[in-house]
Amino acid sequence: MIRHFINILLWFLPPSRLFGLRRWLLALAGVDLAADACYCGRGWVYGRGVLRIGAGSWLSPGVIAHTHAEAAIEIGAACDIGPGVEFIPGSHEIGGPERRAGRGTARGIRIGTGCWIGAGSRILGGVTLGPGVIVAAGCVVTQDMPGNTLVAGVPGRVKRELDR
Repeated sequence: MIRHFINILLWFLPPSRLFGLRRWLLALAGVDLAADACYCGRGWVYGRGVLRIGAGSWLSPGVIAHTHAEAAIEIGAACDIGPGVEFIPGSHEIGGPERRAGRGTARGIRIGTGCWIGAGSRILGGVTLGPGVIVAAGCVVTQDMPGNTLVAGVPGRVKRELDR
């Protein structure tokens, strides 16, 4: 309940200002932000799970984290997360014909140091992005990606390797 209340308070703050106050409020809600991480407004942190954001990371306006008690979301240091990105650790097994969304599942998400995730991308449960990955705008990442690669498409695929 506290996260919901704090999300509402954060909604009314200017979207890219007052980062110290934002960090303090998010810490009250159980979000682990490094002292210089910036989580812009107009986003939302759902659920009661773990959300960790590393030093020097920037989360643009509209970033949504669907946290889950059984699956942490960990964003490394020096990451840039574009507007409207969603982190979604939960899903379902395939059920029978009477209800195709079967038993609920949750798997953690890990974003390596120095990643850049483009606007409107979705990172699904069980995904680990290696360090220095670039995710193109609108990409849906459904599997692990090796470090220093450019990932694009639906589903996301490695398009090329980047300089190390």
